[in-house]
Parts: sequence; structure tokens; C-alpha cells
Amino acid sequence: MKILAVFACVLAGCLAKRPHPCSSPPFLSGALTVSTQNEQLWSYIQYEYDALGQRIRLKELGTYLNKSFTYDALLLYREAIMYEINGNNRTCKKRPLKADFQPMGIPKTATLLDQAVLGSSSGPGQGLLINTWIGDLPEKQGKFMSTVTEFGCIPVSTVYHTDNFGWMVTSFFNNIIGISDPDQLNPPDFCPDAEMKDVTEEPVDFFSLFLEK
Repeated sequence: MKILAVFACVLAGCLAKRPHPCSSPPFLSGALTVSTQNEQLWSYIQYEYDALGQRIRLKELGTYLNKSFTYDALLLYREAIMYEINGNNRTCKKRPLKADFQPMGIPKTATLLDQAVLGSSSGPGQGLLINTWIGDLPEKQGKFMSTVTEFGCIPVSTVYHTDNFGWMVTSFFNNIIGISDPDQLNPPDFCPDAEMKDVTEEPVDFFSLFLEK
């Protein structure tokens, strides 16, 4: 009987699936923080994410070079437009968005680094099974390390390197599947008539949102 039990355990281990790159749910809402190695930037961000429509809304509050700031941006990748929104005085700035939409999740080119349990595996509900991956940023801009949940592929954290700030750490929390307020992913009624900023100015991409304050 003992031999049979041992054989069953070995078989179960052999049949256990190795983690694979994954896609996060197409609709997500939640919050995240961004901090930098050189301590120049820290921000708290509420986000709405629509992978099907390729839309992201970011409402940011933080400090940069010891100065506080707020920032509200709507990224519309299909239209290649980003709106900088000021709800207090009902104004918008429209800027070109050069980056391709990058769905949340783990790209197929990433390499599994480790699987671990956040918290404890001693009892039910005490831990969270996560997978950590490493790979290249879009257009080989550098390396990243991303952690997602094993079940659901919900983002937990991402670390990547920039020349200006060193390592940047993004931590996700309070994620929910779905869009809490769909109107947040449409331009406010005072935005559609906004004029595009000078096209000679460098267009923005997703990562530059955290760097230009």
C-alpha cells in the first residue's frame, strides 16, 4: 500500500502542468503603484483596462523630485491618440500615441523564472500561487520581470530598467475582472474637439507616461 501511495505521488508530480505564458482577462480594473530605484518618482494609479477595444484610463497621484502631481490620461491605441484630461477646468490636450497596444499578461517569448506561493501554503486560503517570468521589453528597450497569478493570469508586479531612473517597480492590487465604470474609457464630452498638439513633438508611449512629469 505504501509503495502504491508513493507511486501515485510520483505520477501526480509527473503529470503536473508546467506554467505557460498567459493572457490576462480582457477587462480589468484596479490600482497600482510605480516607484523608481533612484527614489525620484512614486505614484499611485487607478486604472481601467479594455484589451478588446485597446483602451486604458490612468488616474495618477504621486510625487516627482519631491513635488506632488496629479495626472489623468486616456489612451486610445486604435486611434493612436492620448487625451490628457483636466476634469477640474474641463480641458483636454490631445497627443499622438506611437506605441502598439501591449495586452496584459506574459508574452510567448518570456522565460519562466520561478513558481512560488505568496503568503503560506500551510492552510487553505493562506497563500497565492504565482509565476514569475523574464523577457524583453517591446522593441528591445530593455529587460522585464513580471509576476502573475497561476490561476487567472492576474498581474501582481512588473520590474523593468530605464536609463533615467534605474529599476522601476510596478505593483498591482485590488484588481477586479471587469470595468467598474465604462464611461471612463470614452473621452469626456469636452475632449473630442481638442486640437492635436504639435506633431513635431515626440509622441508618447505607455512607459513615458511615468517619466514625463
